[in-house]
Amino acid sequence: MTKLKIPPQLLLAAATLFWAGNWIVGRAIRHDVPPIALSFWRWVVAGLCMLPLVWPKRREIFPALAAHWKILIPFGLLGIGFYNALAYIGLTYTEVTNGAVLNSFTPIVIVINARLFFGRRLRRAEAVGITISSLGVLAIVARGDPAILAGLSVNIGDLWILASVLSWGLYTNLLSRRPAGVDALVMLAAMIMIGIVAMVPFYLWEMSTGKFIHPTPVSFLALAYVGTFPAFLGYLCWNRGVAELGPAKSGLYMHLVPVFALLLSTLLLGEVPQSYHFFGIACIIGGIYLVSRH
Repeated sequence: MTKLKIPPQLLLAAATLFWAGNWIVGRAIRHDVPPIALSFWRWVVAGLCMLPLVWPKRREIFPALAAHWKILIPFGLLGIGFYNALAYIGLTYTEVTNGAVLNSFTPIVIVINARLFFGRRLRRAEAVGITISSLGVLAIVARGDPAILAGLSVNIGDLWILASVLSWGLYTNLLSRRPAGVDALVMLAAMIMIGIVAMVPFYLWEMSTGKFIHPTPVSFLALAYVGTFPAFLGYLCWNRGVAELGPAKSGLYMHLVPVFALLLSTLLLGEVPQSYHFFGIACIIGGIYLVSRH
């Protein structure tokens, strides 16, 4: 039987679509589920989702960890544990706009990391594409008004979010060195185990401040969604896409998150797109096209 071949561009777009939905769900349940609890339990749910699929390969997980721990531990810490926890802690201190602006620099951070740590040179078309796409993201975040960006103030929360962006940038670059011969599900299972352990101190800290989950049907449905789509399926798609397309080109797809968030909010929340949305989307798609065609 011929194995279905999914283009890496489609995998990366699917991952960012799932992550855009995560923003909407996370915002909707912010009063019922604290941020670190949301991050922790979504990965527990993701682990449960993949359990039936990875069960036949369960005996491969610990041998893979033993043989490739030097790369799998950074995968779990940077991509799952630190990235989520740092971002959610940052959002308790800073505005969502600040976080969105900082997150828009993820592709640039990926390129810089690739140059500093992996010796990869940036092509001119990639530089132009990243610049154009970044302008599109900023246009959407600023709602077409540069004064909004000029009025942003920097605080400790921004540093936490910047640390999460750096963590994701390193993780994406390290994916180019994923161990050969290790099954994708086995690798993700190992990452989830490491990431959950890494998040335990953050979760304990959050509970020590008196923040607990309010058990409601909506909160449980939300945890089921973020664990299944943004966490489990999103990371499977992202890891596979980066492995085929490379970190620099893949990183630019992170700019599709606000595009899909806009589309979902229009369809589900009835929000009306403005002219700056269309300008930003055009810049993002144009930037991705420039990078992808070279």
